[in-house]
Amino acid sequence: MKELICKIKRKLRTCFVSKLYENYRIYPLIYRSYWHSLFYSIKNEIDTNNYLTALINNGAGIGHQLAGWNSGLWWSKYFGMHHAYIGFSNSAWDKFLGLKGVDPNIKELKKQGYIVRRLPKFDEFKPKEVQLVTNIIKSYTHKKVVFVCEQDQPYLSQIGTMANLQARFYSSESRKEDRLVYDKHNFNIAIHVRRGDIMLDSSNPNLTIRYLSNDYFEKVLSQVVAHVSTDKPIHIYFFSQGKPEDYSEFTKFNNLHWCLDMGAIDSFMHMVYADLLITSKSSFSYKPALLNRGIKVCPENFWHGYPDSEDWIMVDNDGNVKWKQ
Repeated sequence: MKELICKIKRKLRTCFVSKLYENYRIYPLIYRSYWHSLFYSIKNEIDTNNYLTALINNGAGIGHQLAGWNSGLWWSKYFGMHHAYIGFSNSAWDKFLGLKGVDPNIKELKKQGYIVRRLPKFDEFKPKEVQLVTNIIKSYTHKKVVFVCEQDQPYLSQIGTMANLQARFYSSESRKEDRLVYDKHNFNIAIHVRRGDIMLDSSNPNLTIRYLSNDYFEKVLSQVVAHVSTDKPIHIYFFSQGKPEDYSEFTKFNNLHWCLDMGAIDSFMHMVYADLLITSKSSFSYKPALLNRGIKVCPENFWHGYPDSEDWIMVDNDGNVKWKQ
């Protein structure tokens, strides 16, 4: 019952913050930290001994949750502070991703005398909003503070944390537990075809913008198989939901392996370790792409960013792969 009440409170607060955020002149007034900045000096430098983190949307999928976690990490570095750890709704993901235990959590910091202060949500592309939060943080110089960004605090690009995420992932003790169905003697292609929730309501624009047809993926995969230069046999691992007969367009490919019933963590892991990963318009394959050290083939019309490097290959809306020289 206590957990249910906490969930209801978080949901109500999120709705309240989102609604009030629409009027930014009034919105910051609900924050104790904002009032603090009105009465204390903001001419100081930011105290680099303090911490920052961001609340995670525990009701969302792991891709969305990791985006929120990345936001906290990014803004902590942006403001020149340490990062405080907040865990996922399923602790198995914390262990798998190698994120737990690297940074102190809020409970540990409170025992060390740190106070916790919420920050108003801000638009990273609106300098006035970023400056307001900067002023709030500066007003707490010489005090021990953990700043907490609101749930879904925007950080659109997501790629600024990629090196940090890779370092944590690959150095984690959890890597000793990884078990792959791939054969290292093959060139292993993972393709993620997002279905599930985007098939539930064709009238929902938030879902339809994420939809890519079977024909799109078949066209992309055909180009990839024809273009890849390798002495190894090519094997294809198909990650999605449903039944093989839902994807008859792909039966022409040799060495095709259906991964329709594989669990979320195992699917994520195989996308990370693929020699080549074909992603959907989905955070669930975009996040493994950030960790993947092979080739990533991705839809260019996506809401998060991509590094400008040779191992990231873009695909247009018609499924044409834009190979780099």
